[in-house]
Amino acid sequence: MTKGKLFVISAPSGCGKGTILSEVLKNNKNLFFSVSATTRSPRDGETEGVNYYYITEEEFKREIDNGGMLEYTQYCGHYYGTPKKKVIDKLEQGIDVILEIETIGAMQVKKAMNEAILIFILPPSVPELRRRLNKRGTEKPDVIEKRISEAVDEIKRSYNYDYVMMNDELEVSIKDLEAILTASKLTIDNNKNMIGEVLENA
Repeated sequence: MTKGKLFVISAPSGCGKGTILSEVLKNNKNLFFSVSATTRSPRDGETEGVNYYYITEEEFKREIDNGGMLEYTQYCGHYYGTPKKKVIDKLEQGIDVILEIETIGAMQVKKAMNEAILIFILPPSVPELRRRLNKRGTEKPDVIEKRISEAVDEIKRSYNYDYVMMNDELEVSIKDLEAILTASKLTIDNNKNMIGEVLENA
């Protein structure tokens, strides 16, 4: 059985990666979206196992000590991370896995699993990202400026990714991401066995 591919997708807050991903996951049944774990409490409307796995700080630290987290970080006093076992199990079953995580976590994953394919989604511009965040109407101006500053830092880290795409028009972005997922599976390294099978009967 061919092992599944591990894809890591990052983008600044407000870039629309969640919308793109939901459409791509609908169109591609052999994709498993890895749900992160966190020590923070569920917010209104969030569901266990859909938005996050909600665990105690003690449980999270135990997972770290036992090597159970593929990557993790601390943000605003809470831990966030990717449970390792489910990701590995799906890959071994030949199922492709997508992680939606920030850039620091992405680098941790790449260090642990060099075969991981990193994809970064850019906004059309920083002013456009600011406009989108303001349009949400959910955060104060000072919080938005903090997010913009973080976004610039994240964009600088995108040079370390394997693929970079831009979310300007949703339909184009969906096609771009699907094209990357397909192209990454058609490399020579992935298909040497296929070439050998064709040549067997030459």
